[in-house]
Amino acid sequence: MAGHSKWANIKHRKARQDASRGKIWTKVIREITVAAKGGPDPDDNPRLRLALDKANAANMPKDNIKRAIEKGSGTGETGALEEIVLEGYGPGGVAILVEAMSDNRNRTVSDVRHAFSKFGGNLGTDGSVSYLFNKLGIIHISKDFSEEDLLEVVLDAGAEDLVDEGDYFEVITSSTDLSNVLEALKTNNIEHTNAELTLRAETSVSLDQEMSEKVLKIMDFMDELDDVQEVHTNAEFPENFEVKE
Repeated sequence: MAGHSKWANIKHRKARQDASRGKIWTKVIREITVAAKGGPDPDDNPRLRLALDKANAANMPKDNIKRAIEKGSGTGETGALEEIVLEGYGPGGVAILVEAMSDNRNRTVSDVRHAFSKFGGNLGTDGSVSYLFNKLGIIHISKDFSEEDLLEVVLDAGAEDLVDEGDYFEVITSSTDLSNVLEALKTNNIEHTNAELTLRAETSVSLDQEMSEKVLKIMDFMDELDDVQEVHTNAEFPENFEVKE
C-alpha cells in the first residue's frame, strides 16, 4: 500500500495548498453539484455528505454550497455537468485513471489526451485500465486515538481493515459501508481528518526513483487540469522516494 499512500499524501498536501488560495473550491463545487443530483438532503445522500465535508474543510462560504446544491438538485440554476472517466497508460506502462466533471466533453478529452502525449503516455479506450481498480472508502484518523479502540469500533461497523500509515491511521471500507463506519466514529466521538470514496488498484507496478519522478509529473499535470477531479494510478513509488518541490 506504500505506493498508493505516497500519491495520496501528495494529493492531500496539494489540496491544503490549493485550499489556501481557493483553488480547491472549484473542484468541491463540482462534486457538490453532481452529488446533489441524488437528492439535496445529505442525510439521505452519502455522496453529498462527503462533498459537504470537503466544502467545510476548505472553509467554503455557505452561499456557495447552497447554490451548488440547488443547481445539482434542479431547484436552482440548471447546469450540464457530466461525469467523465478517462483511462490510459503513463510512463513505465503504469495505469492512470482520470475522473473529471465537465460541461464540455470534447474539451476535457482533448486536455487529458494532450497530457498523456506530453509525458510519454497514451489515452486508452473505455475499460482499458478501469478493471484494475476497486472503489473503496478511505478514512484518515489521527494517532490521538488508540489503535485497539479504533479497530474495535470500525470493524464492528463493517470496515475491512485499519492500517498504520505512520502519521495517521487509515480505515479501509467497501464503498457501501463508508457511511456506516463514519456514523460509528461520530457516535464514539472519534474525529477523522479525511474521508472519501476513492479508487485503488488491486495490483501495482513498482517504480524506481527516475520513473517515479516521470509518473508524478504526469499525475501532477493531470491534477491541475480544470475539469479533473481525481487522478488514480497503479504506480507504486519506492518507500524512500523523495518528492522534489
